[in-house]
Amino acid sequence: MIEVSNLVKDYGTVVAVRDVSFRVGKGEVVGFLGPNGAGKSTTLRMLAGFLGPTSGSIRIHGYDVQREPIAARRHLGYMPEAAPLYPELRVREYLHFRAALKHVPRRERARAVEAAMERASVTELADTLILHLSKGYRQRVALADALVASPPLLILDEPTAGLDPNQNREVRRLIRELGKTHTILLSTHILSEVEATCDRALVIDRGRLVAEGTLDALLALGRRRGLEGELRDPERRAADVARSVHGVRALSFRDGADAPDHVHVTVELDTDTDEKAIAERLVAAWVGAGVGVRALGPGKSSLEDVFAALTEHPEAGAPA
Repeated sequence: MIEVSNLVKDYGTVVAVRDVSFRVGKGEVVGFLGPNGAGKSTTLRMLAGFLGPTSGSIRIHGYDVQREPIAARRHLGYMPEAAPLYPELRVREYLHFRAALKHVPRRERARAVEAAMERASVTELADTLILHLSKGYRQRVALADALVASPPLLILDEPTAGLDPNQNREVRRLIRELGKTHTILLSTHILSEVEATCDRALVIDRGRLVAEGTLDALLALGRRRGLEGELRDPERRAADVARSVHGVRALSFRDGADAPDHVHVTVELDTDTDEKAIAERLVAAWVGAGVGVRALGPGKSSLEDVFAALTEHPEAGAPA
């Protein structure tokens, strides 16, 4: 559905996108992640045909965005982060106008507008001037605009910006629902949105694509060596017992949620050690000392850990 090859955007004083290549297949919901200034919005504008690349190629549904821009745009709905709405129009009027621009047949236009408003949850505001809408509801109108021509591909740039928590949940639900019938490329800096809605993610930093893959594959990139578990330790013996097990470097504890004597443990291991073997020895030692082992397994990482590892950089002038 999307094929990007060696994409570059050079503004002369800054290179915003550097040799980026990726594919998004039909039916995928893909997150596009990166810190502020990483090149996310620039890349999306080029995909949508609103900004020309310096070099490289983009194909949407098989159409080259530069050579066949009209055909490519007919297959996508683009929601920019700051949608340029017309404040003097009412919501329904604006969407009728946009549907006409997108060549929705006249006889189907009213139905398409009503369906888009319903999906974006702005039906009750159909006769309200856009001027009078909050930022959150303007975001919803922009989403309805992206949907009004029923494109197979949706490119959404920060779709929940300005929404309250309840509206965030509703938009996430809508994205999951749309993912059943549309291909979606979703740019966001809210990692929980990606975890809640996406099958796969792309990570861009300083204009370069630094990682891509399923969420499980990305989480594996950041998995820290060690063990995590839940213990029942009323006598507080777990630390002393664990330090006697060869291969254990350090431990940290935090209180568990179930009861005062339940704790969460993180075990840091020596390098070049067998995690499974140490886990077996730890369990045997703890059980022998009367410590209840509720769970113990490989340490886990979060998408936030992975994102930080891929995109954090030393401050200018600080030692690398």
